[in-house]
Amino acid sequence: MKSTMVVFVALLFLELFTLVTMINISFCIGNPNVGCVDSERQALLKLKQDLSDPSNRLASWNIGDGDCCAWDGVVCNNFTGHVLQLNLGNPNPNYGTGSKLVGKINPSLFDLKHLIHLDLSDNDFQGIQTPSYLGSLKNLRYLNLSGAEFAGVIPHQLGNISNLQYLDLSKSYYELQVESISWLSGLSFLEHLDLSLVDLTKSSDGLVTINSLPSLKVLKLSSCELHHFPSLPSTNFSSLKALDLSGNHFNNSLFQYSSWVFGLRNLVFFDLSDNEFHGKIPSGLGNLTFLRHLDLSSNEFNSAIPGWLSKLNDLEFLSLRGNSLHGTISSMGLEKLTSIKTLDLSFNVELGGQIPTSFVRLCKLTSIDVSYVKLGQDLSQVLDIFSSCGAYALESLVLSGCHICGHLTNQLGQFKSLHTLELRDNSLSGPLPPALGELSSMKNLDLFNNTLDGAIPMSLGQLSHLELMDLSNNRLNGTLSEIHFVNLTKLTSFSAFGNSLIFKVNQSWVPPFQLEKLRLRSCHLGPQFPSWLRSQKHLFILDISNTRISDTIPRWFWNSISQYVYLNLSTNQIYGEIPNCDRPLPLVPSPGLLDLSNNALSGSIFHLICKRENESDNIYVYLKLSKNYFSGDIPDCWMSWPNLLVLNLGNNFFSGSLPISIGTLSSLELLNLRNNRMVGIIPVSIQNCSNLKVLDMGENEFVGDIPIWMGEDFQVYRFSIFDQTSFMGLCQFNFVV
Repeated sequence: MKSTMVVFVALLFLELFTLVTMINISFCIGNPNVGCVDSERQALLKLKQDLSDPSNRLASWNIGDGDCCAWDGVVCNNFTGHVLQLNLGNPNPNYGTGSKLVGKINPSLFDLKHLIHLDLSDNDFQGIQTPSYLGSLKNLRYLNLSGAEFAGVIPHQLGNISNLQYLDLSKSYYELQVESISWLSGLSFLEHLDLSLVDLTKSSDGLVTINSLPSLKVLKLSSCELHHFPSLPSTNFSSLKALDLSGNHFNNSLFQYSSWVFGLRNLVFFDLSDNEFHGKIPSGLGNLTFLRHLDLSSNEFNSAIPGWLSKLNDLEFLSLRGNSLHGTISSMGLEKLTSIKTLDLSFNVELGGQIPTSFVRLCKLTSIDVSYVKLGQDLSQVLDIFSSCGAYALESLVLSGCHICGHLTNQLGQFKSLHTLELRDNSLSGPLPPALGELSSMKNLDLFNNTLDGAIPMSLGQLSHLELMDLSNNRLNGTLSEIHFVNLTKLTSFSAFGNSLIFKVNQSWVPPFQLEKLRLRSCHLGPQFPSWLRSQKHLFILDISNTRISDTIPRWFWNSISQYVYLNLSTNQIYGEIPNCDRPLPLVPSPGLLDLSNNALSGSIFHLICKRENESDNIYVYLKLSKNYFSGDIPDCWMSWPNLLVLNLGNNFFSGSLPISIGTLSSLELLNLRNNRMVGIIPVSIQNCSNLKVLDMGENEFVGDIPIWMGEDFQVYRFSIFDQTSFMGLCQFNFVV
């Protein structure tokens, strides 16, 4: 009987275990037939209606697809079908506006009452008010509105989301502000708070309120217009791990009257960069012995490197960049930072000495920047120090402007992990060693402004990860061919101006890369216009001035001219007329330069100057067309060039009168019309060019008197030049434009 009972109990236990297991599996997997709740599906469709979606991120949000739980960015509870998460943050925030959702937030969002996670970051809501009804989403644990371009006063209703653990309201292009931050006191579970770029000047209660958040682990208040923090009788920041106060207006009073800062013993991350600290770096920071990241850059500290840094045994990142530190790099504090991975001492121009041999102990160091520090050291000595650990783990070596001398030798080939090598503005000489091609991880190679000579080794074509290469302002010579670029599939920026290099590539060559920036001034590209540029669809900075081109500009290039922010074709022998091309809209909305001067171009400039229907205003700030054979009237459509600062049309064959629309160039500072065949009087509209500093109309055939308003308006910080015209009371100045 007893054994039977045991068996019965065992079987009962097995059945119960099986049942519980099945329930658990069912709960985890959910009912496969449960779709989203219809009211929530309708709410999402209404949300989509008010949004512009240029990259079709919401293409799956379709009326014909009944299960919204399968839509992109939507996460549901598998058991109930309620929407739990909306992940609508921009997946490509660094690539322009193409992937941003644009518009407004439909109040239907309020119907998602079970929502615990809402991410709308890095979209464009065009300066609308942050919706106050977000405060009614009581179940939210995560709210990310970073970079979503809301504006105005942050609604206090957000303080009603009592279960919130993560809140990010940072990085709006528009002005965000708070009148009082007391509403934060209702968020007792908050662990992460980011208010970077939010104006907190009106929130005098800020720190006291934040101090009442016992669960807070991450606090970011970067660029919040803060000047001081009040002293606190006691602090509840015992759980704080990360504190970012960068980009404010703090001075030493933060340390003098807010001693609580030195009591944050659990801090791992501390950023005090870009403030107004001065004098000695406060020794109290040495109490924060758990720190792994300490950023004191862009302040005015003017002491020696402190020895107490040696207390920070766990420190992995240290930046003292852009201060006024003096003394020498040799410091017992630095050489004992055996956990350090990133060390930045750059732009301390009074700091000197040499990289000490004691740095051989820093075997975890992967990145060091001592740019524009007075080192005066031989490159081979530096490389010996950083290779002494035997692993050659260094990934970034930046020694620009450090009075480094010596040669680039095959010693560099040992640093297989090196992805950044910046040695610009030094005294390096000799040829480029073939061993550079062995740096298989190299992404950024910057040797600008040295005295390197000889030919460029073909081995550089093996740097398959290379993205940026700058060899400009050296004494390099020889020929560059397709072999030098054969594996550079990731190259986006190449500069080699100021050398005597000859480009010899086949006219049918299609490069393996897609460049964004190309600077080859004074190299030898000609006589033909480089046809391989046709394949470069992302190029927006191009300087091929003084490159011995003696050819016409192909029509395909004229068609793409609006993609360039900076375009310099000057000082060649380029000839022909400007055709009427199908110019696309500018790809990059930034001001720049268009320089076609000192060539043999002829005909009208109408098709270059005047935009067509549906074409945007021009983006250029500098327009230089001087020393060509352009002729005919100057077009009367300058209202399409609202940003123009410099207009140089001198030394051409323009005729006719000066167009009235020149007066719409309200930002114009220089206007050069010298040595043309222009006639008539100066239009009154030019007095609207109130910023004009240089006006040269000499060697033309203008008539009449100098206008009285010109003497009245152009007398301070301005001068006018009318020599060799028929004006009375002429002034003559000599200058170069």
